[in-house]
Amino acid sequence: MSDMYYHFQNREGWMNDPNGLVFFKGRYHAFFQHYPFAPRWGQMHWGHTVSDDLIHWEEQPVALYPDREYENSGGCFSGSAIVKDGRLYLFYTSVSEELGQTQSMAWSDDGIKFTKYEGNPIIRKSPLGDNKDFRDPKVFEYDGGYRMIVGAGKDNIAKILLFASDDLIDWEYKGEILSDRKFGSCIECPDLFRIEDKYILMFSSMVSLPHRVCFALGDFDGERFIFDNEEEPIFAIETGPDFYAPQTFEDPEGRRILIAWMYNWNRRAGSGQKHVGAFTVPRQLELDLNDELIMFPVEEACPLLKKESRFVSYDRGRLKVIFEGRTVLDRPYAEEPQVMVLEDVGVVELFINGGKENITTYIC
Repeated sequence: MSDMYYHFQNREGWMNDPNGLVFFKGRYHAFFQHYPFAPRWGQMHWGHTVSDDLIHWEEQPVALYPDREYENSGGCFSGSAIVKDGRLYLFYTSVSEELGQTQSMAWSDDGIKFTKYEGNPIIRKSPLGDNKDFRDPKVFEYDGGYRMIVGAGKDNIAKILLFASDDLIDWEYKGEILSDRKFGSCIECPDLFRIEDKYILMFSSMVSLPHRVCFALGDFDGERFIFDNEEEPIFAIETGPDFYAPQTFEDPEGRRILIAWMYNWNRRAGSGQKHVGAFTVPRQLELDLNDELIMFPVEEACPLLKKESRFVSYDRGRLKVIFEGRTVLDRPYAEEPQVMVLEDVGVVELFINGGKENITTYIC
């Protein structure tokens, strides 16, 4: 397959979850879980790419190698980034044979070369008493300090754990902000952020609901997330088969921008394929006039959208994506939806009814 034009793909090897999305020193930075030696899962590194416009990306040297004892098993798993006093900090899950999954930190003054904190891991033990499923730290500022949420699970009950810090180094456990077995054995890639006067909790489920990426609206008081709708708090905006592990960040214009992994765990690399996975086009999250969450490509990507696509059709109540005679997607809609399409090599992304629903299909 030829390289994509508008989506980031790594040059060689495996890539999955986007990590550490951040605007730093005048450029957009995105990191990702990466195994550089083969197009399959392996001991994780952090790959790195930068962009000036969110459309064209330039791959950088690997940011984090699994070169410490506390990373000697699974390596460097997913996490997040934050800028403090002009320095870029990365938070990630370090996975070792002895300790299991722990949380660690690295920093950089130039955004290219990273130094791991000498006191790693900064969180050595899960408060659940089991480091088997304790991963994907998302760090954000709150009320003059910092909060970290971490995906976790125990006894087949998925959870999101909350920690607080004043200095990004010493973290105090504050409790669970979500615990529910219907999301599988562990929640992955949690995110908590504010848009206007609402907080949004977002996370990836290891089981299909049938969607895997979940959203909830509510409020956050520093220790608890209070759902707006207690009876049916979880909803989906993205319902496609190839969208997982999204992460968000705020850019200098105040936009809340989301990028996700475009692939899925059921796929296998084809013969001769050198790289696996890609990023979705960056999307902006907003609240509409009814305080409903919507997601649509960032302004920079809107010129790439089409109203019609040779891959997309609506007929007799069915919306379909068909590629080389193969039906990639087939969904019922009582009325014909308003659809905008972004095509790239091997990719069709659908944005329905102004961003109320998104469908990502990796069609190669």
